[in-house]
Amino acid sequence: MEWFEQAGAAEEARDWGAAIALVSAHAECYSRDHHMHDNHLWHMHLLVHAERFSELAELAVTDVHARRRLSSSLGERGMTAALRSRAEDGDRHALYVLVRLLCESDRVQEADRVAQDLGPED
Repeated sequence: MEWFEQAGAAEEARDWGAAIALVSAHAECYSRDHHMHDNHLWHMHLLVHAERFSELAELAVTDVHARRRLSSSLGERGMTAALRSRAEDGDRHALYVLVRLLCESDRVQEADRVAQDLGPED
């Protein structure tokens, strides 16, 4: 069985540690090898499903894919405080997700205030 088959089986079994270990060993952000780049995206996907948000946050400092996956995941979970904190630290995707989340929950005035406070040029 190839490593990616093992990783797929581990993901299906929800054995996140094994799946993450297998995939991350074959992953590279913005690699010239499209398989390595695809594996990097798979790695981010696995971190979300494993709810390893601290690892995603560490990667998000330098990795746009981790940053986007983290913000999207926080938005899906309705974690407005965490999104606001990330937006205050300059994460524009977190700001976008936060504003969208607030608008979707009929908090349009709050969304407008957040947009004005944290991203008036956006």
